[in-house]
Amino acid sequence: MEYTEIQFDVDDHIATITLDRPDRLNAFTGTMMREIIDALDTTDADDDVRAVIVTGAGRGFCAGADLGGGGSTFSKGGSDVQTDVGVPRDGGGLVSLRIYDSKKPVIGAINGAAVGVGVTMTLPMDIRIASEDAKFGFVFARRGIVPEACSSWFLPRVVGISQAAEWCYSGRVFPAEEALAGGLVRSVHPADELIGQARAIASDIAENSAPVSVALTRQLLWRMLGADHPMVAHRADSRGILERGSSDDSREGVESFLEKRSANYTNSVSEELPDLFPNRSEPVFE
Repeated sequence: MEYTEIQFDVDDHIATITLDRPDRLNAFTGTMMREIIDALDTTDADDDVRAVIVTGAGRGFCAGADLGGGGSTFSKGGSDVQTDVGVPRDGGGLVSLRIYDSKKPVIGAINGAAVGVGVTMTLPMDIRIASEDAKFGFVFARRGIVPEACSSWFLPRVVGISQAAEWCYSGRVFPAEEALAGGLVRSVHPADELIGQARAIASDIAENSAPVSVALTRQLLWRMLGADHPMVAHRADSRGILERGSSDDSREGVESFLEKRSANYTNSVSEELPDLFPNRSEPVFE
C-alpha cells in the first residue's frame, strides 16, 4: 500500500509509524485507519522488526476524528466496515484491536495533542511516553457521543475505574503532568528528547530479548487482563514454558548468560510462534 496519511520506516529493528496530517494536527480519517492497520500487518510479517513506535508529525499527535464534515460527522457510525448485524464498526476500534493483536511491542511517543481517538488508540499500546507539550482529552461526552476504540475496556484497566470515569464524564483536556500522575503515560520528556527516549526503550527490547518470547509475553499480559481465574494464566504459562524451554532461543539465552556474551536469538515470530491459547473463544467479528 502507498501511504498518504502516515509515514513508515524501519531502522535498527525499530519500525516508526508517524501520523502525517500535520496541517490538521493529524486528525483521524478512514484513510489513516487503513494505513495504520496495513503498517502493523507489515511489521508483524517482518522478522527484522522487533518493536514499533507510533508518533505524530508536527505539533500534534492526533487531534481526534476529522470534524470537517460538521455536525453530521458521526451520523453514519465509525467506518464503512460492517458488523455481522449491519452496524458500522467504529474505525478507532479497528485500529485498537489491530494494535492489541500486534506480535511486536508498540510504544506511543505522544508529541502533542492526543484527543478523542487520538488518545484512545494509544491505550492498547504497551508503553506510552509523552512530550511536555502533550495534552490529552477523552472528549466524547462534550461531542454528544461515547468513548470508542474499545476504550471502555482498555482505559479502566490502564488507569483504574475512578480515574477513567472522571476523565470521560468531564471530557476535559488535561496536561501531560496529569496524565503521568494518573498512570496514563510512563514518563514525560522535553519535546526534543521524546523520540530518543522512545527509541531507547525500543532498542533495549530489540537488542536483548528473544522476539518470540516478547510476542508471547505480550499475548499473556494483555489477554490475562480479561481472565476470570489465575488458572487460565497457569495453563497458558505452562504451555509457554514447555514450548519455549525446548527452543533454540532458550538454549541460547542460558548459554549466552553463562558465557557472559550477547545472545543471538534465531527463532522467528512469523514462522515459530506457538499457540498458548488453543481453547480461546472465537472473536465476535471476523
